[in-house]
Amino acid sequence: MPRFAANLTMMFNEHAFLDRFGAAAEAGFDAVEFLFPYEFPAEVIAEKLTGNGLRAVLFNMPPGDWARGERGIAALAGREDEFRAGVEKALVYAKTLGVPRLHLMAGIASRADGAALARYRDALAFAADAVGAEGLDLLIEPLNRRDMPGYLLDDFDFAAGLIEALGRPNLKLQFDIYHRQILHGDVLKGLEAMMPIIGHVQTASVPLRNEPGTGELDDFRIFAALDALGYGGHVGCEYRPAAGTLAGLDWRRRLPS
Repeated sequence: MPRFAANLTMMFNEHAFLDRFGAAAEAGFDAVEFLFPYEFPAEVIAEKLTGNGLRAVLFNMPPGDWARGERGIAALAGREDEFRAGVEKALVYAKTLGVPRLHLMAGIASRADGAALARYRDALAFAADAVGAEGLDLLIEPLNRRDMPGYLLDDFDFAAGLIEALGRPNLKLQFDIYHRQILHGDVLKGLEAMMPIIGHVQTASVPLRNEPGTGELDDFRIFAALDALGYGGHVGCEYRPAAGTLAGLDWRRRLPS
């Protein structure tokens, strides 16, 4: 079975953010991920990681004004300087935390808008080169239209085409099983076809985004398929516990020992 990382933005919400690290370690996780760490000094988060024997495997670059509905600024006009500053800020955190990969959100924009798409491509190239110089991977993730209306990157094949066209070896796909099923279905075929460019995998049940094993997919068959395909990374548990984090961890007992 794959190794699993607790997503501390969605899991262990019974605790304040900085207390979630200890809760995750106590629950048996040795790796974590989260959306945005920028509310806290990087050194404070690093202490929480080392003090609890955890490693962080992923977080997102600054998304713009999240509270006002921004979901990335890479494709937005007039935000180029802010975007580049965000890349540098994310790198400071990544180096302090020892995180090997960063996710770049595209933003709310139409792929039919040629100018927005050109800005996004340029932003990807800049960010991939910047993080690549530090030995890190840059990830892009297609998000479904139901959860993220208007998001520019809403197609897995389009994402794969971008990765091929830009030609950066450290630009990779973040394959979220939940988003893939809602957008296209065919999760197993998608994993098989895209495994060479996948840099990270995330999981949640469909359609409610709860624990694995509670939805329409055979999540455990998918986990076994990841092993068979040679995926060696972590699977991020980016799900919303249906009735408390600890109560919802029973799914791990169904994993082969």
